[in-house]
Amino acid sequence: MAKFENMPQAIKPTHIQGISLESIAEKYGTPLYVYDGEKITNQVHAIQKAFLGVPLKIKYATKALSNISILKLIKNAGAGVDAVSLEEVKLGLMAGFQPSEIMYTPSGVGFDEIEEAVDLGVMINLDSLPLMQKFGEVYGNKVGACIRINPHIMAGGNIKISVGHKASKFGISIEQLPEILEIVKEKNLKIVGLHVHTGSDILDAEIFLRGANVLFDTAFKFPDLEFIDCGGGFKVAYKEGDPRTDIQEVGEKVSEAFQQFCEKYGKQLELWLEPGKFLVSESGYLLVKTNVVKKTPSITFAGVDSGLNHLLRPMLYDAYHDVYNLSNPDGNTHTYNIVGYICETDTIASDRELSEVREGDILVIKNAGAYGFSMASNYNSRLRPAEVLVWEGKSHLIRTRETIEDLTRNQVVIDI
Repeated sequence: MAKFENMPQAIKPTHIQGISLESIAEKYGTPLYVYDGEKITNQVHAIQKAFLGVPLKIKYATKALSNISILKLIKNAGAGVDAVSLEEVKLGLMAGFQPSEIMYTPSGVGFDEIEEAVDLGVMINLDSLPLMQKFGEVYGNKVGACIRINPHIMAGGNIKISVGHKASKFGISIEQLPEILEIVKEKNLKIVGLHVHTGSDILDAEIFLRGANVLFDTAFKFPDLEFIDCGGGFKVAYKEGDPRTDIQEVGEKVSEAFQQFCEKYGKQLELWLEPGKFLVSESGYLLVKTNVVKKTPSITFAGVDSGLNHLLRPMLYDAYHDVYNLSNPDGNTHTYNIVGYICETDTIASDRELSEVREGDILVIKNAGAYGFSMASNYNSRLRPAEVLVWEGKSHLIRTRETIEDLTRNQVVIDI
């Protein structure tokens, strides 16, 4: 049974690296995403420490948070990039990553995107038998590639983020291994890596081992491997008492199994990991201003200047995000529903005990670093917020707040 790291007593930060969140809100306005760069680099180093005994390469799952300044920070901490779109590949290159540091794992894209990615020099992760077939017809053994295996493992905190089960669209079923090998032989493919990713919010080290063992067993069919990619999915804590992945235990168990596999395989391979949320989630805070406190006979609503257009996770996944009142931390406690300004049911948090919320108060939404801004939209023609990175004791604007000109820039108005 895995050991879980529990979150300490609920923490309500008022400062990041000595800078008050209140002063950041005053300087840059709200709604505002704020990231603690020190936390991000510490998370990278925690993984490096946990897997200290193996040749490890961390490939940051860019979809979690793709701001170029964040990518540069992660690069400087010693990680590479896991990209799921050509645009993410290009953002990685803009951030200074070498093509060899980028893994490209698309799903269901047109082959023209694959060709462009090959031209850019990044590693291609083949996600389907038809893609393998086409890739082999065009490149043969001239371009090394990786294969994404679907291990038929149900794991993850939500069915929408469980991606390694039998009914998932991702990867090539392990039951189709004979077809995989047939295409590899027929097209003379050069397979240099095998990849698996079972899902997100995984706690148990045994789940990671199960996925890894599928690759270890499969690897002996591929003599030219250079790496094994075990994906990511490490869980972070979202509320008091919430368990999180014990990364040290995962590192020890997976590293030991990996080294035993390499001895049997006959050469030392690299171990690749693709953490996303684990690196950036806890670094992020969404600061919002209370527009109205609306009391009804049954509920008191705190309506804020944000919503599902800025933080989709609560509505999409029923995800929990801790919220606290930055402006009135010592007020009497009341129960609130924190809701957004979108013309749709738009609940950020339900039945939360907060110190008294007043019009104009700044509320802080925690764990907003992953899949916050990256999933933001212009729904209701609302503008996306600014982003700020706190690094080395200073706040840095890393994305300006959108304007109406940004919203209409690509529209073409015709005479009617």
